[in-house]
Amino acid sequence: MKRVVLAVAAVGLVLLIGAWASAAPEEKVKPGEQVALSFVNIHDETVPIPRPGARYIHLQFHRYAGCPICNLTLQPYLKRDAELKAAGIQEVVVFHSPKEHLLPYQGRFPFDVVADPERKLYARFGVGTSVFALLDVRSWPAIVQGHSLPDGPHSDPEDTALGRPADFLLTSDGRVVASHYGRHAADTWTVDQVKALAR
Repeated sequence: MKRVVLAVAAVGLVLLIGAWASAAPEEKVKPGEQVALSFVNIHDETVPIPRPGARYIHLQFHRYAGCPICNLTLQPYLKRDAELKAAGIQEVVVFHSPKEHLLPYQGRFPFDVVADPERKLYARFGVGTSVFALLDVRSWPAIVQGHSLPDGPHSDPEDTALGRPADFLLTSDGRVVASHYGRHAADTWTVDQVKALAR
């Protein structure tokens, strides 16, 4: 009986690993492509791409307004905002929450926050969902740390908690310099990685 249980567990593990490997996000938008679009941030200001006055635009896709993982991964961007702007990098962060839900949490962010509850931008850039967003063990430390932040947002997921993040670095005229589709919920670029790509 013990051998049967071990065999079943081994097969299950192999299937799980296979499913994880085959669930790698598809890179819909690749370096070298040209992007032209315009959207409105949560303060009703137009955010155009191409964008005058910026050397680069770092376009980030996150999950929902009260996502503790998103808040944790955005903390370095909040702390180093002046440093990023001095390097000519403008941050634009997209959530799939409505504006009314974002304003209490992200309303004072020093960069553009965009509400995309209909997921039109997510579809345009191929940013999707997967059960491995949370099952991947590499996301677990961020889950624990995010929930332990005393002043961090904590609310029920809107639409889904299985969203994967994505990062795109664009030139001011809208050319994609680099892209990153996260394998799990905390798989995003660091500030240092963005600055290195923008050199």
